[in-house]
Amino acid sequence: MTTTQPPRTPLGSLPPREHLPLGRIATVLDVVIPVYNEESDLEPCVRRLHEHLARTFPYGFRITIADNASTDRTPDVAARLDDAIDEVTAVRLEQKGRGRALRTVWSLSEAPVLAYMDVDLSTDLNALLPLVAPLISGHSDLAIGSRLSRSARVVRGPKREFISRTYNLILRGSLAARFSDAQCGFKAVRKDVAERLLPMVEDAGWFFDTEMLVLAERAGLRIHEVPVDWVDDPNSTVHIVRTATDDLKGVWRVGRALATGALPLDRLARPFGDDPRDGELSGVPGGLARQLVGFCVVGGLSTLCYLALYSLFRLGLGPQLANAAALLVSAIGNTAANRRLTFGVRGRDRAIRHQAQGLVVFAIGLALTSGSLAALDAASGNASHGTELAVLVAANLAATVLRFLLFRAWVFPERERREERHDSRDGHEPRDSRDRRGPYDSRDRRGPYDLRDRNELPDLPDLPDLPDRHDLNDTPRSTR
Repeated sequence: MTTTQPPRTPLGSLPPREHLPLGRIATVLDVVIPVYNEESDLEPCVRRLHEHLARTFPYGFRITIADNASTDRTPDVAARLDDAIDEVTAVRLEQKGRGRALRTVWSLSEAPVLAYMDVDLSTDLNALLPLVAPLISGHSDLAIGSRLSRSARVVRGPKREFISRTYNLILRGSLAARFSDAQCGFKAVRKDVAERLLPMVEDAGWFFDTEMLVLAERAGLRIHEVPVDWVDDPNSTVHIVRTATDDLKGVWRVGRALATGALPLDRLARPFGDDPRDGELSGVPGGLARQLVGFCVVGGLSTLCYLALYSLFRLGLGPQLANAAALLVSAIGNTAANRRLTFGVRGRDRAIRHQAQGLVVFAIGLALTSGSLAALDAASGNASHGTELAVLVAANLAATVLRFLLFRAWVFPERERREERHDSRDGHEPRDSRDRRGPYDSRDRRGPYDLRDRNELPDLPDLPDLPDRHDLNDTPRSTR
């Protein structure tokens, strides 16, 4: 049977999810097992996994052993399994790093569903089919096993339990992650998503999983969680302190990139699909209620920031200068927050223009508040600090109403947002991003990968000698 793959899509937004055409695909699932010096555990793991898949998985599958520069007999064991079992392929990498191994093998694989699991098989294999089923059906984009779900059953020591829960709390507090378990070595992703997502993931080690999940979640992709039964491997060779340190560095790097809009997450966006409720309704303002709530939240926080800054600046400046400085600082932050949170504008496209327009709105607010202070001074001569704050609050309320109207109608008009959505649904980039592309485009070499051709997979410059996956599958086993 020949393998027929869905056509690759251009690097606009992702198309709607669809059920995979299973009758035309020979290998539906590729399970990767990254290993480093696992000569003892590798063969029983692979044979047990193969037996389980042959018995329970209803579609074609492949098991890929990704050897991360092992120095023991692991390559020999992997080659022997490659020769003995038709569904097993061994790939040798000359550099260590679980993330590097997954990125390499997943990029070369032709299977539409890509998964991986740790060699110790700590996770009960009965969770494998529930893990990949939502990806096959088109319901979800990624799937993860969760040891922290209420219905999961986990056997491990208190030290690892504490570290795992603490790490996931850090992710929730710093990166606003909503998935429950970032570290479980039991995950899957659709191939079309991996083609877009992997070039954005910079880490090549243990933080690879977390970075992939955070970016996918921020882009609005659907992550399916499966409660798993999990038994800790007491012989695990993971260096906990070094891994934790690298993970914290990764959290800081990803958080900074997200805060500055340095990642082109619009390439991962999906439309709702063919649901008739997804159509545009003429004459109905889009998202007005949600925008009002977001604007009020941002406005409340901005007002508190403005009043605090005014009180601080007032210690060394006159009321007019203190008001202007506090309003300027809070206005810049207000425009940035409303741009992202209230009106859903992502990335750096039009960011400078939006800030310039926000400063015009700021000037109007400055005129209202400064005029109010001038009128107060003319009326009372020497008003108290509390009276000044009360007048400023009233003036800011009037300025806030005007600011929302100007933001909605002028700075972030619905027409521009609708055009960007339509461009994304047609498979094109948003209008401005065609001229001002993100940091991973071939015109800007700052990213870890260069997208030389926007319709092709990114190159893997650090692994130039790896054979193509076609060569691995077509070469007779006796000559490998």
